[in-house]
Amino acid sequence: WAVLAWMQIIAAKTSAAGKLVSVEDIANAHWKEYGRNYYARYDYEGVDKPQSEEMMKLMSDNSGNLVGQTIQGMEIAINDVFEYSDPVDLSVSKNQGLRFIFTDGSRIIFRLSGTGVAGATVRLYLEKYTDPSGDLGRDAFEVVKPLASIAMELSSLQTYTGRDTPTVIT
Repeated sequence: WAVLAWMQIIAAKTSAAGKLVSVEDIANAHWKEYGRNYYARYDYEGVDKPQSEEMMKLMSDNSGNLVGQTIQGMEIAINDVFEYSDPVDLSVSKNQGLRFIFTDGSRIIFRLSGTGVAGATVRLYLEKYTDPSGDLGRDAFEVVKPLASIAMELSSLQTYTGRDTPTVIT
């Protein structure tokens, strides 16, 4: 369905422009109107599960206590343990991770997964919004790098996992 949807979007935009329009052209036009969200995910695979659980517990125990504090120039607006509410069956999945949402809308989310082959995986989701007047053509990994630094400070991840760098960045 996604391919068919994109084919329809490209066909409509191409027809309106009178020339072939690329996906990149469509994305750039969208960003110029609405701004751009930059994303990255850092995975720390095969880390010690008890140590990682302790790190998550300490952050969870402090959730809410950091609201209003500024870390590396960014003020925390929301800090909580998040849950997912399914809009279809109304089920609620609790303890889905830890959220740090900043006053500029940037987000850091920590999740712990025990589904790896060995140990656990700490997943760090990073998101930064840039408004339409900002630099919309930057490299996503460079844009979110300051958030990764804040995440290290918030979590003491290096201390708990022994890792200075993620196993995978996507």
